[in-house]
Amino acid sequence: MTQDPLVVFTPSGKRGRFPVGTPVLTAARQLGVDLDSVCGGRGICSKCQITPGYGEFSKHGVTVAEGALSEWNAVEERYDQKRGLKEGRRLGCQALVHGDVVIDVPAESQVHRQVVRKAASTRVIEMDPASRLYYIEVEEPDMHEPTGDLERVARALAAQWDIPAVTMDFSVLGTLQTVLRKGAWKITVALNKHSAEATPQIIAAWPGLHEDGLFGLAIDLGSTTVAAHLTNLDTGAVVASSGIMNPQIRFGEDLMSRVSYAMMNPGGDGEMTRAVRLAIDALVQDISAEAGIDPALILETVFVCNPVMHHLLIGIDPVELGQAPFALATSEPLHLRAADLEITALPSASQIYILPCIAGHVGADAAAVALSEQPGKSEDLVLVVDVGTNAEILLGDTSRVLACSSPTGPAFEGAQISSGQRAAPGAIEAIRIDPETKEPRFRVIGCDKWSDEDGFWQATAQTGITGICGSGIIEAVAEMRIAGLMDDSGLIGSAEAAGTARCVPEGRTHAYLIHDASETGGPRITVTQGDIRAIQLAKSALYAGARLLMDEMNVEKVDRVVLAGAFGAHISAKHAMVLGMIPDVPLEKVTSAGNAAGTGARIALCNLAARREIEGTVRQITKVETAIEPRFQEHFVAANAIPHKTDPFPELSKIVTLPNVSFNTGSGGDSGGRRRRRRA
Repeated sequence: MTQDPLVVFTPSGKRGRFPVGTPVLTAARQLGVDLDSVCGGRGICSKCQITPGYGEFSKHGVTVAEGALSEWNAVEERYDQKRGLKEGRRLGCQALVHGDVVIDVPAESQVHRQVVRKAASTRVIEMDPASRLYYIEVEEPDMHEPTGDLERVARALAAQWDIPAVTMDFSVLGTLQTVLRKGAWKITVALNKHSAEATPQIIAAWPGLHEDGLFGLAIDLGSTTVAAHLTNLDTGAVVASSGIMNPQIRFGEDLMSRVSYAMMNPGGDGEMTRAVRLAIDALVQDISAEAGIDPALILETVFVCNPVMHHLLIGIDPVELGQAPFALATSEPLHLRAADLEITALPSASQIYILPCIAGHVGADAAAVALSEQPGKSEDLVLVVDVGTNAEILLGDTSRVLACSSPTGPAFEGAQISSGQRAAPGAIEAIRIDPETKEPRFRVIGCDKWSDEDGFWQATAQTGITGICGSGIIEAVAEMRIAGLMDDSGLIGSAEAAGTARCVPEGRTHAYLIHDASETGGPRITVTQGDIRAIQLAKSALYAGARLLMDEMNVEKVDRVVLAGAFGAHISAKHAMVLGMIPDVPLEKVTSAGNAAGTGARIALCNLAARREIEGTVRQITKVETAIEPRFQEHFVAANAIPHKTDPFPELSKIVTLPNVSFNTGSGGDSGGRRRRRRA
């Protein structure tokens, strides 16, 4: 019997089989996918826009053929003519399922849009930007002394600013004569000089005295999110911060899935490059509008990103990063123009600087973290962990700095979790479980009250309780361990064994019920055995990476831990340690650095000397390759236990007593032999 087509939604990871002819919007609603619609599926509101992915998706076990969705219809054509649909978009209410398909729900089509929590950290930065403004008065042309306008501009800069020589970007040359005459031979030019040896280049010109400022962008291009800080290049002040989902997520949630997509689909790398560049264009427009400035004033951009994102941004097939020896096309810093990357929202001459990569799996984002946190200048041994879909880990002190990356996957960000979602209003972000009653209380994004406090339900009436985000799932799993609902192997007990009816059967395993609004049409939010397994895999990869660096440094403990990244800023140090995500240290020695990669990008944007510093530093960092290191697997297996199978956690034991329960044997109290074999 032929199976119905499989529909996989990203970024949620929810999937199901539906009869041929089912509208994508209907499939989304039946699976509880967050896809907006106001008009009831009549093709009027355009809220349900989706992007289908075609080709082979090994991550999902799906090959999507060209005819996976119905043909473009008259309703979509009419909407496209009136308002316009972005390339590759379809209306979910009009596109019908004809075959196996992977559907991406872009951020603007989600009812509960993600809060990209990558705000700029406060940091004093010495201002020495590569781009500066110069006001000059230029000699008028003289028939008796024929010289070009550019040559007289250069002469004025030499005489009035002691700048001996300049070049001009070709795109600016075409406007120079108009600008000079409009300004009555008095103009302001923006000069970019990206190194002490480089000849300054004129990258913009305005008539008269330009007083509207000069701006730059610091962009952290992550696997899941793209975050930008719009910065005043005169003062260093962040005038706006914004972020969007990385649209490449429809090609694969993790980096190796995207490499695999490029390998298996001719032209797949080009698709991903176009997708991310279009997203950056949209981000530039959004952040400019938010700040109320003209994008033409953004003349400098610094990018930090992991190696796969690095290659896809600059238009290089990342296939070599998917196999040993994980060779980069280049690890050097790059100086480009917006036109080189086809970023049309910025002026053609706008300068692009991409920080150097450390190695094949440790990229410019890790270099930016090193620039921000300076582990090589630390007197004590510090472990810096940038938690994300792919974790970058640095360990160092004044003697040396080590680095590695660890494939944690998207579970920490709410993906691949049964009730998981991105950080958005209504998502559970913190939870506590009473060890005696086993009852939960929780807090959601958008409301400061806990669920057992007066006014909570009124305050959350509009958003509802929609799911659980990354910080929430970490706290939930850790709290289940503290409350004795789950043993150290990660197995959830039955209602009888755990002592609460909230432990409900689910197939051959159990789940813990946090919130049930199914009677009123709302979600039923649980932590399942599969969720526990996903978190175990992610945290084991993170801990194993840290242990590898500690082995290389020949130490059994570190002095302090710094959690970097937007996600790192929102997780509880205590719960992270209960899970065994990070090595055991006193809790007061665990701090958050916020978006350290973004901070490093801002430092590089505002200070030329900082660029030179990090370019030298990356050559001194020792890279440890987790993918080919045999001990990684040993550490990974031992780290599957919660908090750990063999490593002691003496500091944790001072503040938390973890119950000694076991639900994996008949003597452990679990009812029925059918659950003796663990099944994740």
